[in-house]
Amino acid sequence: MSRGTGRPKKRDIAAESFAAGLAVVKANPALNAVDFNVCRAENCALSPRDGLVRVASDATLHVHPDRVADRDTWAWAIAHAVLHLGFGHVPAAAGTRVQPDRCELAARCVVVNRFLLGFTIGRTPEDLPASYPDGDEEQLAARWRRDGIPAVYERCGTAGGEADLLLVEWFGWYGQPPDHQLAFATALTRTVAAAMDVAGGRRDSLSGEPVRERPWQRALAWFIASYPLLAGIAAGIKLVADAELARAHGISVAAVNAEAGEIYINPLRTFEDEEWRFILAHEMLHAALRHGDRCGGRDPYLFNIACDYVINGWLKEMDVGTMPEGLLYDAQLAGLSAEEVYDRIAGDLRRMRRMSTPRGKGAGDILGAPLVAPRDYVDLDEFYRRGLCQGLDLHQRQERGFLPGGLVEEIRALSHPPLPWDAQLARWFDEFVPRPEPLRTYSRPARRQASTPDIPRAGRWYPPEEIARCTFGVVLDTSGSMDRVLLGKALGAIASYAEARDVPAARVVFCDAAPHDAGYVQVTEIAGRVRVHGRGGTVLQPGIDLLQRADDFPPGAPILVITDGWCDTLRVRREHAYLIPKGARLPFSAQGPVFRVS
Repeated sequence: MSRGTGRPKKRDIAAESFAAGLAVVKANPALNAVDFNVCRAENCALSPRDGLVRVASDATLHVHPDRVADRDTWAWAIAHAVLHLGFGHVPAAAGTRVQPDRCELAARCVVVNRFLLGFTIGRTPEDLPASYPDGDEEQLAARWRRDGIPAVYERCGTAGGEADLLLVEWFGWYGQPPDHQLAFATALTRTVAAAMDVAGGRRDSLSGEPVRERPWQRALAWFIASYPLLAGIAAGIKLVADAELARAHGISVAAVNAEAGEIYINPLRTFEDEEWRFILAHEMLHAALRHGDRCGGRDPYLFNIACDYVINGWLKEMDVGTMPEGLLYDAQLAGLSAEEVYDRIAGDLRRMRRMSTPRGKGAGDILGAPLVAPRDYVDLDEFYRRGLCQGLDLHQRQERGFLPGGLVEEIRALSHPPLPWDAQLARWFDEFVPRPEPLRTYSRPARRQASTPDIPRAGRWYPPEEIARCTFGVVLDTSGSMDRVLLGKALGAIASYAEARDVPAARVVFCDAAPHDAGYVQVTEIAGRVRVHGRGGTVLQPGIDLLQRADDFPPGAPILVITDGWCDTLRVRREHAYLIPKGARLPFSAQGPVFRVS
């Protein structure tokens, strides 16, 4: 076997490093969209003498043929030159070209380097600044023509002390001059969109295939992009698609928790996109209209059924999606509120128990507690109210379609937030607790009599029967389950409003397992006499009966019941009201107003 007589070819380290750096640039989708050529000829007159690369306006990168640098340095230098093309610093044009002056050259290099600080390609040379001034090329060049170029920015290019860009004449061999700036901007937009898809879980990588979007995700995205009425709610609500969680909590299709801001989806159910839109709109309206809080003392499941009838009727009128089979709809209930529908269906409990919500048969899809860790909202009422009201305004302004009158009325009502509990309590005092009216009598001289001794002046006098008429009763739950913060807020508000109305005393009964009559107590001293006994359950009816039978308690005086809701069923035969914690419920249908202390 004959041996080769030729010597092994000498390894070109400079060419290998340049090729590796060029591959890094080509791997970037935005930079690869800019079409350019490379010239490494040893006799090239345009290559820099003491630098790495110079770019010409004919999209040619003139590279120093013998310069040795590592891959990352070459990648940064090539990216710098390509960005000159992408930023439009060296546009192609026919005819004689006027080269930019030194201030404009420095400004263009500064803008490119500033961009590369956040668009990392390769490694920035150590002798370059770590930060750059604000402003575009024209602003920087004008400033430096006036004040001079700072020394730190004079050599920021890739050609050493020479200009790293060159304007040459375009001869039109390939038709119209290429628009490198448009190509780079388009590719950069695609890259940013792909990066956002990766962050959002819709794509595995920048170059990978998009992850298949779930139908409920497409439905939610449709509301955000195309349905202004619910766009604000859809943007702030979270979809939880977990088969195990749905199975554990008996969720057949979907359920919603307004407090957590979450809609729970059973991912094993199959529906068309239009059906998913209907389901998500159904759950979002449950949350936005606060149907869980509006239940009051009603049966929660039956009220859920009533709300389903109303919402499904609205969605069919608005033609939002397609209603899946099995959901509740009755054309005869059109135009009724949820409370009116509840009154109609409450008489047939056996039939209603067989009805099905999106959660399933016999189970309401309005949940009272989050199934997963709750998220923090500053103000849920404000979030849902603002989302619906702004969505309604956008929907009507853009004329996006028909909206039922009942839905518009409820949204308009939400735009006027309810009064806080203490303001409602003050109104109740103004209406049912009379202010004592003084009598004028000359048997009691006025306080101003001494200033005019020759002129008699009648004084003010409150008869005992007038003072006795202006009072109220307080039945106070003092069991161990009562929250001391609730007691403090409630009693402080009572004392404040009673003093403002000149009420001298209130008839107080403390109740836990048995009533304790405290008699008439000055309103400012009620809080000081409260003792939480902590015995057993709370029985309040004997305390109310004690007040109603008391001979020294006026028949027209109202009763204020303060409890945490863990009490017996009450029957009060005179004007009355309840003070309970926010989120608590009474175990019966209250006949008087209920003030929820927040």
